[in-house]
Amino acid sequence: MAAAKEFRTEQIRNLAVVGHGGSGKTTLIDALCFATGTSRRHGNVKDGTALTMYTDEEVAHGISMQAAVAHAEWKDTKLNLLDTPGYLDFTAEALGAVRVADGAIVVLGATAGVEVGTEKVWEYCSARRLPGFFFISMMDKEHSDYGRVYEQIRSILTDKAAPLVIPIGAGEHFRGTVSLLSGRAHIFKHGAVTGEYEETDVPAEVQADVDLWRTQLLETIATTDDALLETYLTDGTITTEQAEHALKAAMLRGEIFPVLCGAADRTWGVRALLDELVELMPSPAECAPETAQRPGLDQAVELKANDDGPVAALVFKTTSEPHVGELSLFRIFSGSLSNGQDAFNAARDMPEKLAHLSIPQGKERLEVDRLHAGDIGVIAKLKNTHTNDTLSSKDRPLVVEKIAFPTADISIAILAASRSDEDKIGAALVKLHEEDPTFSHEYDPEIKQTIVRGLGELHLDVQMERLKRKYGVEVITEQPRIRYRETIRKTAEAQGKHKKQTGGHGQFGDCYVRLNPSTRGAGYSFNNAIVGGVIPGKFIPSVDKGVQQAAARGILSGHPVVDFEAELYFGSFHAVDSSDMAFQMAGIQAFRNASEKADPVILEPIIQVEVATPDDFVGDIIGDLNHRRGKVLGMEPTGHKTVIRALVPESELYKYATTLRSISQGRASHSRSFYAFEEVPPHAAQKIIEAYEKEREEVHA
Repeated sequence: MAAAKEFRTEQIRNLAVVGHGGSGKTTLIDALCFATGTSRRHGNVKDGTALTMYTDEEVAHGISMQAAVAHAEWKDTKLNLLDTPGYLDFTAEALGAVRVADGAIVVLGATAGVEVGTEKVWEYCSARRLPGFFFISMMDKEHSDYGRVYEQIRSILTDKAAPLVIPIGAGEHFRGTVSLLSGRAHIFKHGAVTGEYEETDVPAEVQADVDLWRTQLLETIATTDDALLETYLTDGTITTEQAEHALKAAMLRGEIFPVLCGAADRTWGVRALLDELVELMPSPAECAPETAQRPGLDQAVELKANDDGPVAALVFKTTSEPHVGELSLFRIFSGSLSNGQDAFNAARDMPEKLAHLSIPQGKERLEVDRLHAGDIGVIAKLKNTHTNDTLSSKDRPLVVEKIAFPTADISIAILAASRSDEDKIGAALVKLHEEDPTFSHEYDPEIKQTIVRGLGELHLDVQMERLKRKYGVEVITEQPRIRYRETIRKTAEAQGKHKKQTGGHGQFGDCYVRLNPSTRGAGYSFNNAIVGGVIPGKFIPSVDKGVQQAAARGILSGHPVVDFEAELYFGSFHAVDSSDMAFQMAGIQAFRNASEKADPVILEPIIQVEVATPDDFVGDIIGDLNHRRGKVLGMEPTGHKTVIRALVPESELYKYATTLRSISQGRASHSRSFYAFEEVPPHAAQKIIEAYEKEREEVHA
C-alpha cells in the first residue's frame, strides 16, 4: 500500500472544530472532507455514518463523545480537523484538541445561536489565544437567522466578530452567500454534492446589505494596521489583497474573528470556508513558539515548528481498538518523525519504537513514511506512553506543557456483577483511565467500595458501557458510602476485665479506663496514669491497642471514634495468667463499657463548595444549597459571574453537579474541598444508626 502524501510545515493547518452539542461540528467536518475528496462517503450523524463519530456509544446516543481527527486537502494544503464533543461531560476531549490546535472553527446553529457549550469552548479557545472563525451552520433550516446569531456572538462571546460573508435568503429560501471581500455572490447548485456554486454578481435584494457590511468590514480591517488605515483614509478603499493580508495578521493577534455561514449537510458554503482556512489560518510555522522543559533541569527550551529542531511530540489522546491495541494521537511541535524511528519518553525515562506511523482519518489510519513539524499523527502499540506524555529523543529529552484536565466532580460506587467480572475489572478500569484521564478509580478500604469518578452522570454511564463493550466487564452501580466518624461529648470511665480459665494457663487482664472528649480535629491520645505498678509496664501498650481497636469499630454506627483521650488509671494483673492479648481484650471491654456512658454522637464530613454562576441563577442555587442543609458563607462578584461559598454535608452532595447544571442551564460550575467534621443532626443520625443495624442483621442472618 502506497504511503499517504507528505505535507511540509507551511502546508499544514491544525484546526479544532468546537461548539455546543448538536450545533453541526461533526457534519461540517464530514462535508469538508467529502468536498475535498479525502473522504469518499458523505456520512450522516443520524444514521451513524459520520466520518468522525463512529464509536458504538456515540452512535447509540447520537452525540460526539471523544476527540477525533480527520483531514481535508485543499489548494495543496492539509487541514487537520479535530472534532470535539459539545457536552460538558466530555470537556477533557475538547481541551485536548484545543491544546494541539493552532486555530478554531466555532460552529453555531443558525436557529439555536450561542448556547452554553458555545460559551465554554470559547473560553477554552480564548485561554489559548487561538485565532478562529465562527461558522453559522444550518442556514437552510426553518427559523434560521444569521443576523440574530451574529449579534449573540458579538454580545455574549466577543465584539471582535466581523462578517466575512452574508447569506442570500434563509430557511427554505437560503440559496447562496456573498463574499464581502470580493463582492461576488456564490449561488449554490441544487443537486451538487461537493459544495459547487455559480459565481455571479450580487443579487439586487441584498446589494444594500452588502454595501453596508463591506464598508464596515474594510474599515474594521484597516483600523488594525496604521499604514493600511492611512491608505484607506486617502483612497477611500483598499484592495482585496491588502485586506486579506491585514486580516490574517489581525486574526493572529486576536483582533478579528470572521463569521461565515452555510448548510453543511448539503455541503453549501464549505468551499468558501476551505478557501479562507487556507488563506487566513496560520500554519504551525507562523504560530508562537512552544516552551518545553528539560527533565530534571530548571531549563526551558523554545520550540519552533521546524524539521531541524529537537523532536517534541505531545500525545493528546489515547484510545484502544480490538485486534490493534492502544493508539496514541500526537502533535509534533518540533522536529520530524519517520516510520520505524526510535523515540524517547522523557517523563517515564522509557524508549519507544515508532512502527506503523500513520495519519488519522476518522476511525481509519493511513500509513506515512514521515511527518513534518506541526503535523498530527497516530501510532499503535506504544508500550509506556500515554496521554500527556511527550515523545522526544534520547539525546535531547524534552517535556512540553501538558493538557490541563479538569478535576472529576461526580463519583459512584461500582460492584462487579459476577466472579468472572471481578477478575477482570481492575485491568479494564486502568485501560479506561489511560484512554480518558478525567475518569479515575480507587478502592476505598474504609467504606469497602470501588469508587469511580468522572465529569458527569452521562460521562460515567458511557464509561460503564465501554467497560462492558470493550472489556466484557459488567458492573452494578450504587451510591458511595459516606466516611462518617463518631466522637464523645462527656467524660466517662469503666472497668474492662478479661478472665478465662480453660485448664493450664488462663487469661487475665483488668484495667480501668477514663474517656475524655478532645477538641475537634485533635485525634486520639493515650495517657498512662498507672501508679504503684498495679499493671506492669509491658502490658500498658496492649491496653492502648485494645482501646484503639474498639474505637475503630465505632459505638453507634460502626464508624471510627475520633477526638478523644483514653486515660488508663487503675487495674490489676495475675503473675501467671496475664498476657498482652488478655490486656488487649480488657482494653476493648473498657472502651465499650465507658463509651456507652460518654454521650456518643455521629460526625459527618462537611465540604466547602464554591459555585461560580451567572447572576440570574444565584437565588435558585442558594435555595438548593439551603435545602441540602448547607450554610452559605458569602458571595463575591467576579467578572460576569458570582462566586457562592457554602459549607454542605457530603451526604447531601450526591449528583450535585447534575442538579447544578439543570438549575443554571449548564452555565454554573463548582469545586469542592474537605472542610471539617461536624455533628449530624439527631433525625439524620437516627437514620444512619438504623441503616447500620439493618446491615448487621443481614450479615448475621
